[in-house]
Amino acid sequence: MTPCSTRTMNLGHLLDQTARRLPDNPAMIWGDARWTWARMRARVDAMARLLARDHGIGKGDRVLVQSANNNQMWESLWACLKLGAIWVPANFRGSPDDLRWMAELSQPKLLICEAEFPDHAAICGLPTLAIGKTDFGPDIETLLSVQDDTPLRAVDVDRDDPAWLFFTSGSTGRPKAAVLTHGQMGFVIANHLADLIPGTTEDDASLVVAPLSHGAGIHQMLQVARGVPTILPNGPFDPAEIWRLVAQYRVSNMFTVPTIVKLLTEHPAVDHHDHSSLRHVIYAGAPMYRVDQVRALEKLGPVLVQYFGLGEVTGCITVLPARLHDAADGWALQGSCGYPRTGIQIEIQDETGQPLPAGQTGELCVTGGAVFAGYWNDPGANAKAFRDGWFRTGDLGHMDQRGFFYLTGRESDMFISGGSNIHPREIEEKLLLHPEVAECAVIGMPDPTWGEVGVAICVTRAGTRPDLAAWLGPRIARYKLPRRILFWDGLPKSGYGKITKKLVREELIRREGLTENG
Repeated sequence: MTPCSTRTMNLGHLLDQTARRLPDNPAMIWGDARWTWARMRARVDAMARLLARDHGIGKGDRVLVQSANNNQMWESLWACLKLGAIWVPANFRGSPDDLRWMAELSQPKLLICEAEFPDHAAICGLPTLAIGKTDFGPDIETLLSVQDDTPLRAVDVDRDDPAWLFFTSGSTGRPKAAVLTHGQMGFVIANHLADLIPGTTEDDASLVVAPLSHGAGIHQMLQVARGVPTILPNGPFDPAEIWRLVAQYRVSNMFTVPTIVKLLTEHPAVDHHDHSSLRHVIYAGAPMYRVDQVRALEKLGPVLVQYFGLGEVTGCITVLPARLHDAADGWALQGSCGYPRTGIQIEIQDETGQPLPAGQTGELCVTGGAVFAGYWNDPGANAKAFRDGWFRTGDLGHMDQRGFFYLTGRESDMFISGGSNIHPREIEEKLLLHPEVAECAVIGMPDPTWGEVGVAICVTRAGTRPDLAAWLGPRIARYKLPRRILFWDGLPKSGYGKITKKLVREELIRREGLTENG
């Protein structure tokens, strides 16, 4: 049957609806600056008019954005949505070459670039609007005219019209651009509200502790839908300031990654500020090591919410809500990333695409309304990512009898030593139980005898070098023991604060003078 209509809500209406309902409530707080919902809607509409009038931005056009978190960067998302244009945010920590690659792939009509990034602006050679005073482009703020309070009507969109090119974190090769659509994102926002922060209202407050260009931006869209004020910290990540803001604004939810939770709960400031208002501290991007999970639960109470999901599924795969977290020994769900999200179907499949029974390890595959529309201009990647309508995550794991899922690791992280499959995460979990180990990563490297062997890179709390091989020996099967244990001052992290094996491997090769073949 041919559908009668594929029309869907333009996501920009979320801002319009909230501004109509709560015009005088705070929408964003950044230092001494505050914007109400009515003011933010007027600013967004003014920016949209500017983009359309002076740069011809319309439906389907891409707008590339290079900026750290600020109100104008955030407003540019909503201006693009209302015009039907496609928002293409870069991780501001990326290099100029990273931005050039994004421009080559997405072919944007305009660059919006913060004044702090002149080299990024120069390398793209695009018409540019600046955030802040600079000589590489006119400052948006001086061009905005917010005298016209007439709301700008959002353009009509279909379910599959792109809204956001969401660049993957690039764990293998160059980042790919996942196409997030208006219809898909409408599902995601409703799903996140139901599964991650249920009961959220305008009486809550949300603090941003990660780049809005990635998962934190998705999370803040939920706040717009519910009229929750967004609080932006000043300057680089500072745990002391984060805890001060939590106390000052009675913050109830934050989107984080495990590394951020670890830094926040290890910092002395956690004990000096009231954080009793927190109800949902969401961590995603990677499973949290058990030792860090226990510390966070002991410091913050039962507020942790884990979700598992890739950018391609906009986080919507599994959820482990706060009520199912437990700091006790022998916790029944230890290692679980939770159960399927509302409206999402998951299967553990073998290499041929056949579903596997509970307890057997295979690739986690997913289908449902949150799955993206494919990679932008990359048919080869799309062919690999989808099989019989299932999105293949590339993550290995198993399901228990009750439908809870357990991740073993990325398929690309697994290595084979002497014919045995070895999953680094199991070894990393054991190493982190040592009281002196703060961070670690286990990498499979080529070996002429065994095919591959494990190399463990560890960061200790006081720069010590404990005998980890002797400590690890009784705690893990002999064939899984790393052949080498190295000590570094720190592990390289992605722009989103995650420890990625690609970066660790590259640094290991550089330091040891190795090649990919050993």
